[in-house]
Formats: sequence, structure tokens, C-alpha cells
Amino acid sequence: MGPTEQTIFEQFPYWQKAAGPLAPLGEAEVLVFVGCGTSYNLAMSLAALGNASGRRSIAVPGGEWAARPQHYLANPGKAHVVALSRSGETTETVAAANASRAAGMFVTGITVEPQSSLAANSDRLVTAETDPREGIVMTTSASLMLLLGARLLGHHISAETIALADALLHDVDAKVPSRLGNRSHFVYLGGGAQYGVAVEGALKLMEMSQVFTQSFHPLEYRHGPISLVDERTVAVLLYSADQRAAEAKLAGELIDKGALVVGIGGEGNVSFAVPAEPALAGLVYLPALQLLGERVAQSRKLDTAAPRHLTKVVTLT
Repeated sequence: MGPTEQTIFEQFPYWQKAAGPLAPLGEAEVLVFVGCGTSYNLAMSLAALGNASGRRSIAVPGGEWAARPQHYLANPGKAHVVALSRSGETTETVAAANASRAAGMFVTGITVEPQSSLAANSDRLVTAETDPREGIVMTTSASLMLLLGARLLGHHISAETIALADALLHDVDAKVPSRLGNRSHFVYLGGGAQYGVAVEGALKLMEMSQVFTQSFHPLEYRHGPISLVDERTVAVLLYSADQRAAEAKLAGELIDKGALVVGIGGEGNVSFAVPAEPALAGLVYLPALQLLGERVAQSRKLDTAAPRHLTKVVTLT
């Protein structure tokens, strides 16, 4: 078992340590979740969770918020910025935190590196211990930042939720990799708070395995992208509680067109029932999506400890 696979399977004790009480985010006109790459994908999920919880929220890439916040909010000075970065050194995210504080905004930093530039430039720091074996590909740290963000929005992470994620990870590993064969087109579909998680699942598989991967809102997929579906397609559908019937109908259409549909939380060629709290379903799904990327990379004899063109920290000079 390689280091990436180890961090995926052995992340849950770190979840347990991070699941204790945490004071929620303070009041603000709007919450702005910022990050880059995986952290931006998590930001999209958290912004959707924030809105569903009654907190006006948006997600913006770190570089965009640092350069042009007024393109995303007419009055950005009243925002509470929540900046996510595993290393706390991502250039655009640190710049977004600095610019936000300079403009009078309150900044909460979420990172697993308490001694970092983001930590030093946040008004409030939220952190957790992560697996020291984690390499370039974000696994445990990504799950932890999503977990911490959900806690900041008032969601309790129970032992049952953690057990569900662990069980789903093993169930997906037992049933899906053997069905993938030589399929070469992967699509991740998720709506609401699952959209950011779907994008993150697609990113994991793409950066680990170098396979063409897409991500969409489920019902948007019919509007053009479905033209690519054939017997080489794998569609990973992250079901949401409020659109299950519509998403199941889409799954049937994709199966009819030749796709292998992995239904996480609902119907597919391979289906997984996931009785998670709807707000935390994305967190429960995430480790299984990380593992799919690892398994596809292994089938292509690629080392996910050294993915092509990637570094652990993206810093710009």
C-alpha cells in the first residue's frame, strides 16, 4: 500500500480528533469562502452549506478575490472571509487574506499548518492535526478542512457520520474498481453542496491518473455534455436528498447510452445507500472519491506520490 492510499484509508482518527466543539462563525452580511484548487472546491461546498443554513455565502477563487472582490460583491467591505489552504502558504489565498484584512474585513483561516503565512494573517485561526505522510495529493487534509468548515457553520460531526464515511470507502473499494475496465472518460455529477465535492472528486481522479475527467451539476449534464457519453464513460453521481428522483432518471438515461453509473446515495449500475445527514453527505462521500482516483492511477501504473507537473504547495513569484 502506497502513501496516498494509506492516508485515504487511515484518515478517520484525524476526523475524530477534529470533531470536538467549535464556536460558529460570527455574524456578517455575507460569508466569502476562498481557496485555490482543492480548497476552492471545498469552498464551493461550504458556501452552498452556508446558504442552506441561512447564511448568505459565496465562494471565490483566492486569486480572484485578491484582485477583484468588487466583481463578486458590490460592497465587499462587509464580508467575513473564510480562507482555506492546506499549507497556509498558497500565494493567491494568502494574498486574498491580506487584502481582505487591509480592507477592514474579518478573516477566518482554515489550515492544517498553524505556523504559516495564512495563520499569521487571519483574525481567527481554525486548524486540525493531519496525517504527516500526506504528499502532493490532498486527502486527509481536504477532508479535515471540509469538516472544520461544516463545524463552523454549526454542523455536528458525530461518530456515526465518521463511521458512515469509513464504511462507504470500503464498500466502494470492494465493488467499483473491478467494474471500471478500460473506461477512459469520467464524469462527476453533484448538485447543491455536493457540486463542490463532485468537482473535487473529478480533480482527484484527473491529477492522480491523468484521465480525462469532467464535473457538472446533474441536470445540466443533459445540456450538451451528454453528447460525449458512450461505453467508455463512467458517471459518478452524488445523489442529493431533495433531487433524488430527478437524478435517478438521469442515471437511467446515462446507463441507456452506455455509461457505467456509480450511484453514491442512489441508483446506478453500482449503488450505495448512504443514510447520512444531507448537510454532511459530501463529507461522507469524499474519501471514497479520493480512493477512486488512486485505484484508476494504479490501473495505469502511475505513482500518486509524484503526480505529473504538480507540487505540494503552489507559490507564485
